[in-house]
Amino acid sequence: MVKKRILLVDGYNMIAFWQETRQLFKKNQLDDARNVLLRKLNNYANFENLDIVCVFDAQFVPGTRQRYDQYRVQVIFTEEDETADSYIERLAADLNNPLNLVEVATSDLNEQWTIFSQGALRVSARELEERVNMVKSDLDKMTQSIDMKKPKLRPWDDQQLSKLKNLLDEL
Repeated sequence: MVKKRILLVDGYNMIAFWQETRQLFKKNQLDDARNVLLRKLNNYANFENLDIVCVFDAQFVPGTRQRYDQYRVQVIFTEEDETADSYIERLAADLNNPLNLVEVATSDLNEQWTIFSQGALRVSARELEERVNMVKSDLDKMTQSIDMKKPKLRPWDDQQLSKLKNLLDEL
């Protein structure tokens, strides 16, 4: 039986580490950084056929817990008194069963130990960024390898047409 693959992502942890989002994070452009992260995770989820839950700390987005599904990525903002770490640890414990293969993407060392103790697998921010970028480069290569020329409007190529013309001339 194939296990369902689930990736839990500590959103702001990824944003703070990833090359493409780090500067946005430093400039406090969190909406833009979140959008870049979620777009990349969505492509990754579709290509790898896995479920992704991306959790953001509410400390950066005051208010009650929100959740919405963006593409194939389930996005969760924790409640104000709850960290993304504690939410992810609880979710990992709930989801980690014989039917699921749970991975947690974080570079938070304390969280990593908790994740290991629950039997989930850990992925560092850098490793996830490399995986996501690898998928993008694979997709780019696939796109380039597909013949992007216009479809032929006639069933014969120039060489075949030339042979037909010669046959016609001989007749």
